[in-house]
Amino acid sequence: MKFIKDFKEGDKIFDIYLCKHKISAVTKNGKAYETAILQDKTGTIDAKIWDPNNAGIGDFEAMDYVEIYGDVNNFQGTLQLNVKRARYAKQGEYDPKSYLPVSAYNIEDMYGEVMQYIKGIANPYLQKLCQKIFVEDKEFAEKFKSSSAAKSVHHGFMGGLLEHTLSVVKLCDFYCTRYKKLNKDLLITAALCHDIGKVKELSAFPMNDYTDDGNFLGHIVIGTEMVGMKIREIDGFPERLAMELKHCILSHHGEFEFGSPKKPAIIEAVALNFADNTDAKLETFTELLNNASDKGWLGFNRLLDSNVTATRME
Repeated sequence: MKFIKDFKEGDKIFDIYLCKHKISAVTKNGKAYETAILQDKTGTIDAKIWDPNNAGIGDFEAMDYVEIYGDVNNFQGTLQLNVKRARYAKQGEYDPKSYLPVSAYNIEDMYGEVMQYIKGIANPYLQKLCQKIFVEDKEFAEKFKSSSAAKSVHHGFMGGLLEHTLSVVKLCDFYCTRYKKLNKDLLITAALCHDIGKVKELSAFPMNDYTDDGNFLGHIVIGTEMVGMKIREIDGFPERLAMELKHCILSHHGEFEFGSPKKPAIIEAVALNFADNTDAKLETFTELLNNASDKGWLGFNRLLDSNVTATRME
């Protein structure tokens, strides 16, 4: 199988891929076409079917496995697949494991690092809270290990939520070595818990799409509720500490326009916002560079709010 990460401009592709998304559209000249997102475990690629009425284009829908024949082109610095023929693939013709994107890092090793950070939390209430969430709740732990951190923007792969969370925790750990006013136990706990709502916001792979909870509430509210429920199971949990922790989660996107119900009001919330934003943007740029077919301008990126380039001085 030729994996998407190995596609190069000019390649002719004849293999089976998972159709993650598919819509019909019309060109400026009124000609109907279809656009699809094809996926394997190494990534995704935008695919265009410019002649959907072609006899060689069989019927298929989103979440179908499809045998594709087409050419890899370069469109504004990003690879795109021009589909010439397509056929619905039957079970037994493909191995589903080849189509689920997964973190490049070992899942159990990363979770082991999370456990070490939890053991290092000195505050007994915060330590107990993390134990309840990440150790005692086995169902949650398994979902947390396999979930993505986003539908598509960054860390959109199995283990992505764990990888992102660990990166944010490590950044916050570093902040604590430099800024002594930070309450390390509070900040590390907030970093561990800031995105736990995503296990309910997004469905499991291969769908990896917004659930009803995700659409109605979003991971910030969901995660705050999850933490609140666990806190109520711990006798004597300090009310002020509970409010500060929940505030960090509620404000970790930093601005109202980015989905935060509150803006950071304590130093730990500011640190968490910067750590979360740093990892999200650097991972977004990393994925852009990994998927860039050539050096040059890659177009406008919404999260980075800039027209970005892969060209750098060597």
